[in-house]
Amino acid sequence: MAKPNTFIQPLDRIAIAMMLLLSLLIGFVMWQGDAVKPSVRNFTWQNQQIGAEDTSFSLTFSRPMDTKSVEDNLKIEPPLAGKISWAGRRMAYTLLTPAPYGTNYKVQLQEAKDKFSQPEGKKRVSQPFTGSFRTRDRVILYIGTNPEEQGQLILYNLTQDKDQKKVLTPKDLIVMDFEPFPDGEKILFSARTTNNQDLLSAQLYTVTTGISGTTDRSPEPASRVALILDNKDYQNLKFDLSADGQTIVVQRGKKDNPGDFGLWYIPTTSNSSGEKPTPKRLQSQPGGDFIITPDSKAVAVAQGQGTALISLDASKPPDYLPKFGLVQAFSKDGSQAAMVKFNTDYTRDLFLVTNQGAQKQLLKTTGSILSCQFDTASPTLYCLLTQLVSKEQYIEQPYLVAVDLKTGQQKPLLVLPPAQRNVQMSLSPDGLGVLFDQVVAVPPNALLPANTLKTDDGEVITTSSLWLMPLLPIGDATTTEIKPEQLPFVGFHPHWLP
Repeated sequence: MAKPNTFIQPLDRIAIAMMLLLSLLIGFVMWQGDAVKPSVRNFTWQNQQIGAEDTSFSLTFSRPMDTKSVEDNLKIEPPLAGKISWAGRRMAYTLLTPAPYGTNYKVQLQEAKDKFSQPEGKKRVSQPFTGSFRTRDRVILYIGTNPEEQGQLILYNLTQDKDQKKVLTPKDLIVMDFEPFPDGEKILFSARTTNNQDLLSAQLYTVTTGISGTTDRSPEPASRVALILDNKDYQNLKFDLSADGQTIVVQRGKKDNPGDFGLWYIPTTSNSSGEKPTPKRLQSQPGGDFIITPDSKAVAVAQGQGTALISLDASKPPDYLPKFGLVQAFSKDGSQAAMVKFNTDYTRDLFLVTNQGAQKQLLKTTGSILSCQFDTASPTLYCLLTQLVSKEQYIEQPYLVAVDLKTGQQKPLLVLPPAQRNVQMSLSPDGLGVLFDQVVAVPPNALLPANTLKTDDGEVITTSSLWLMPLLPIGDATTTEIKPEQLPFVGFHPHWLP
């Protein structure tokens, strides 16, 4: 009978050696404890481009952290005020105000400790972390008034050092009004052709800006124009674009039947089969000025002596606010609205109306309330108003005012020359500046070339200057006088890109 082989084979010796080595390593790790430093595994804004709608970022750590050590050692340059909240290993930083546009930011964290290092008497700190992000460029849009750019839509980048200016629309179109899409990649505009002086002959178009709203994809080339709505059977009057960029509402009148007048809505994207969207009529009474609500689900339209809220999908009957004849603006979240009350003595009141039904009078004027915008950075409403300086000649003087919505305090910012009622303003997305124009116009019967630009009142525009006014918080106690700066180009109807 053969005896068993008691000799250890070479392979067995290798296996035993590996087992001994692993046992020693495990024992060494257990003796020393967990020496792996905690780290940041994810930063949601890393290398991203953000806008005013982006209000918070988060850091996710590899292990539970000592929250105070993280909060004490977190640095953002340039500084951005915010508040911190925690959910397990995830820290969220919510901005108190939108990040200023045209800025590069760095987020740094050093010397933060994990949650269990202090009870164990160890000084285990996190791996150093550096992240970066940037905000969108400060970009403005306007309609040119120079002879070589007359009536064309122009984009100007205030952040870039070169190639700041782009003419977006062709020479054969006279732009009458426009509104950017929320991502800033396209502009919706109405225009008539240069050989047609009829102000009611406008068609709706879109044009690309050459700017990408995100860092995930390259932008489309600028100046690509597409027809959205023609004027074959209907006159296209005013329009509005929803906050989500998915719906256009247009005020239209039938060409061969002036009494056939109302609101239509159009989706901005093609259907599943790729067909161009078809306009659909809203079942409502004819009205005046209108604005789409911030949730993009309804439209507020002036009807009679009040305002009607009409659902875009007809899911519920219209609501009616009989006291207010016009909605000037909604807050971004839709919880508040600036509404105008027309009085029998020809004065106008501006009210703050909440979605809970509260009403608060903000101001009264003998002139007009031209426009208002809610500031996303503070509880402030900026309004462009006029006051009557001559009842005999009915001359109005425009002025810009900031209203603190909490205290009702009014802060006059700028008084413009009398008889310049055709002023338009635009508040920047980060709340740090306001654009406005100063149009030089002559009466409609003046002897000027046929192909001219006109204001909403029918006056002929000869030229127009654009101005930028920096803004300070309404409660700022500084005595420094802030003066507007004239921009180095000529145009009217200024608007910030979102």
